[in-house]
Amino acid sequence: MLGITANILALVMSIFLPTTPAVYASGDWRGVDACVSDSHLPVNDDKQILIAEAPEVEARSVAVLTDDGNVWLTSKDAARTQPIASITKLMTALVFLEHNPGWDEIYTIERADIVAGGRINFFWGEQMKIRDLFNASLIGSDNGATLSLARSTGLSDEEFIVAMNKKAKQLGLMQTEFADAVGLDNRNLSNAKDVARLAQAALNQADIAATTGKSAYSFDTVQGKNKMIESTDWLLDGDLPDSIEAIGGKTGYTEEAGYCFVGRFKDASGRSIITVVLDSGGINERFQQASILARWAFTYCQW
Repeated sequence: MLGITANILALVMSIFLPTTPAVYASGDWRGVDACVSDSHLPVNDDKQILIAEAPEVEARSVAVLTDDGNVWLTSKDAARTQPIASITKLMTALVFLEHNPGWDEIYTIERADIVAGGRINFFWGEQMKIRDLFNASLIGSDNGATLSLARSTGLSDEEFIVAMNKKAKQLGLMQTEFADAVGLDNRNLSNAKDVARLAQAALNQADIAATTGKSAYSFDTVQGKNKMIESTDWLLDGDLPDSIEAIGGKTGYTEEAGYCFVGRFKDASGRSIITVVLDSGGINERFQQASILARWAFTYCQW
């Protein structure tokens, strides 16, 4: 009788429970929006634990996610939807990798590929390898390179945007939507928690992780013109404690989005986190605030 009951229970569970891990959209996986710490926390004279709350930063929205995707260490107005500017390029890179025509294929810059906004590195008629466009897009946040990269897949602009939004839903980013591949369109909307999940998925791709970890990139066009691309992620060469390393991320800015940043940090023990600051108040402040949050997480939290 017991065996029959167990079999029935197993059958019911197989019907109603998923066989693969659930995808969580902008919410808790396990734990809550707080640091789950103990031994690292300071104590007072009476040996009572003093809770080390997350530092206050000026960014309008913040999220810190353990890199296993399991615990939100802290957040601030993390469900607030806003434009995410060039952080968009992480999704563009993910979709591109699914339609990569080949790293050594040659792309010719068209007049329509030249986009205003930011530094223009490439000009009409120049030819370069697809891998050079990929690096320029993620390292230098080059808008023209990003648009060219998307078009190199053979998808139309509209088809590429459809693919971006489909990918967002596959990743469980239910508060995220895209209207262009570059990030200049303020209809590219997300929130801090979705951005953390996006960055986690993107930086788990070896090609994206390796590229966003470079502080500079140099190459020659087919015509022999040397191009030097410098990273917009100043934390790669920034002032961080010896025990903490910035290992890749993406910046973003439009007037409506403000200065934004999402990055992955690692400590000496190998733990890593994803830190998001949106609308931080300044070009330097986004890095300073992300760094402050990373120091706090590694000092006072364990997971």
